[in-house]
Amino acid sequence: MKTKITVIFIIFLAIFLGCNRNVEKKDFVLQGDVFGTTYKITYLNASKNYQKSLDSLFLAFNQSLSTYIPTSDISKINDGDLTIDVDDFFVEVFEKSKRIHQETDGFFDPTVGNLVNAYGFGPEKGNFTLSDSLINEFMKDIGFEKVSLKDRKINKENPNVFLDFNSIAKGFAIDIIARFFDSKKVDNYLIEIGGEIRSKGSKKDNKPWVIQIVNPANIQDENGFTILKLADISMATSGNYRKYRVTDDGKKYVHTINPKTGLATESNLLSASVFTKTNCADADAYATAFMAMGFEKSKQFLEKNLDIKAILIYTDEFKNIQVFDTFYKD
Repeated sequence: MKTKITVIFIIFLAIFLGCNRNVEKKDFVLQGDVFGTTYKITYLNASKNYQKSLDSLFLAFNQSLSTYIPTSDISKINDGDLTIDVDDFFVEVFEKSKRIHQETDGFFDPTVGNLVNAYGFGPEKGNFTLSDSLINEFMKDIGFEKVSLKDRKINKENPNVFLDFNSIAKGFAIDIIARFFDSKKVDNYLIEIGGEIRSKGSKKDNKPWVIQIVNPANIQDENGFTILKLADISMATSGNYRKYRVTDDGKKYVHTINPKTGLATESNLLSASVFTKTNCADADAYATAFMAMGFEKSKQFLEKNLDIKAILIYTDEFKNIQVFDTFYKD
């Protein structure tokens, strides 16, 4: 009987000590390359390095949505295989894209992929000098309304439609990582992929996360255009100051394609930084749409959608740099 009581006591003691063992919490900064760009992920007061878990998420995400991987689901669909059962990542990105396509009157359109390639900004490099007649031919393949999703299968009215979700993908990947951290009870983090950002909580000592918006007139400016404090905010910036090409005769082509015209020419909008208190995917897509819209249409959109905030940097009729700012006020 005494032996039995001793065994029970030892088991109880082991359980008690195991439950009360203090797990050491640390701050982590993970950095690397992904999606053709870089990432930096900072999270605080956590019990584990989640690098392997994030690598697995990146791998699954690429296998679903990367147009740069020939064996990905989206690449197979673009090659004409409509038997693919797409995964949850694909379904969610598709449905978000449909909503934002409608909200922006078609200025956000993931079917501009063939033109992106033709202008030399996609996985299939083109010569980026397109005649009007060739642009008109490509325009026949553009229109997200020509694509539908049912029972996890894509249907295309026009087989030549090329899907490309790169203008929303980085933001969505950030949201996936944020969900992962939330599931692990990580309360303070800053996730950045290729300049798109999602923040939660704060840095140490309750100091806010601080980010910098690039000066589109001088991207080498170390001071940036402005400094912002973020707390529980997602941000995405789109601009034509990095990805562009200039022909021998001095004509500039930018990576943002206007899905209404098929043109890759500059508007008066130099950069659009969009902020939401929900997810980064939305901010990413709206920023892309604004660059296609130009300043006036973007301003009108923001005045009608007050929950979406933005900093628009544009040039006026005299080529002077101006700012339209609806960022959250204290």
